[in-house]
Amino acid sequence: MAFRLHRHVTAVTTDTGMVILDERTGGYFELNGTGSATLTALLNGASQEEAVHRLTAGTDATPAQAAADVNAFLADLARRGLGSLA
Repeated sequence: MAFRLHRHVTAVTTDTGMVILDERTGGYFELNGTGSATLTALLNGASQEEAVHRLTAGTDATPAQAAADVNAFLADLARRGLGSLA
């Protein structure tokens, strides 16, 4: 399943990560480099498993912890009404 931002959400890459704007509420959320890389990979069609692999490649992070973090990240975006799994 791919993750998609809702129509009322705009994402812009910055020097330090990404900013997500909810155009309905005017709220914005700043993502660090890891969040930005994860969301970009998912929006470009990577599966959650592929995103986890990219996060853990060349690091000491465990796949289990990275998977839990990606799941929590996506759940938070969905809870805020910013996107969903399609």
